[in-house]
Amino acid sequence: MTRKEFDRFVSENGKDILRFCRMNAGGCAEGDDLYQDTMLTLWEQVDKLNKGKSMKSYALSVSILIWKNKRRKYAWRHRIAAFESYEKHVENGLYISGKSSEEPEQRILQKEMTEMVQRQVQALPQKYRTVVYLYYSAGLKFKEIAECLHIPESTVKSRMYKAKSILKMKLASIMPDGPEDKGCWRMEDS
Repeated sequence: MTRKEFDRFVSENGKDILRFCRMNAGGCAEGDDLYQDTMLTLWEQVDKLNKGKSMKSYALSVSILIWKNKRRKYAWRHRIAAFESYEKHVENGLYISGKSSEEPEQRILQKEMTEMVQRQVQALPQKYRTVVYLYYSAGLKFKEIAECLHIPESTVKSRMYKAKSILKMKLASIMPDGPEDKGCWRMEDS
């Protein structure tokens, strides 16, 4: 890949990768650092990159590996198992449907519903949460997610199914009528 092609790749896919980095890192500052480290790593490898393969999924997998390494270093230094800010995601990884109403009450209800679903997604175990974010936020297909995480495509599908089941069960317990009955949100079928 030439440096000009790399610049084109960054201008076309940089926003998606930055958004994923911010969600994965749990904030703007940490996400920006992760994005910068990812792009620097890709820039250093620009001569070795193959433009025929999905560069976006490769860039996201590099981002995941860098983030995991940072978390390991942090855990090792502080002798704890998890990086606390990892749980504080900035953006919502789910698709919230419905018309955007001009009614203030509707907007407030929609915002509350979004925040509730977001909290439930954040509470998912990491392996499910990562698949949900890669699918809904980064817009990757199951095959690309499998390449990105270095796991079989069937594992990606089963993790997505399990994540949806967990979310449906948790949201049903929070909302007795169920979110489907309200018509406020839906998760796209895979």
